[in-house]
Amino acid sequence: MNKPVRVILLDEADIEYRRLNEIVGQQIKEGKDSTEEMQLLKSIKQKIEFIKSNPFYGDNIKKDRIPDFYNVKNLWRVELTGYWRMIYTIKGDQIEIICFILDIMDHDKYNKRFGYRKN
Repeated sequence: MNKPVRVILLDEADIEYRRLNEIVGQQIKEGKDSTEEMQLLKSIKQKIEFIKSNPFYGDNIKKDRIPDFYNVKNLWRVELTGYWRMIYTIKGDQIEIICFILDIMDHDKYNKRFGYRKN
């Protein structure tokens, strides 16, 4: 029997997702139909569905590369459109699996957070 999978956006990821939703809502009111923000929001929603189908969908980040900032034992990365990244962790018990989306960030922020580039 497969365990149900929930995806929950936390903290910075939730803030970024809500911000993006507001921008896209405004763009729709203005009659725009294909902006970078719309593509990014669509990509996020699509990848969340992929994670619900397979919690291990993303790229597993090696334990020694996990920034202390996240304070988790496992971390996964999903590439989004426009070189954005979505970072999540997986927690589970005997009843369900919960994937917590911790961050949605552009490539520069990702590089800085993970120490790939110092600025």
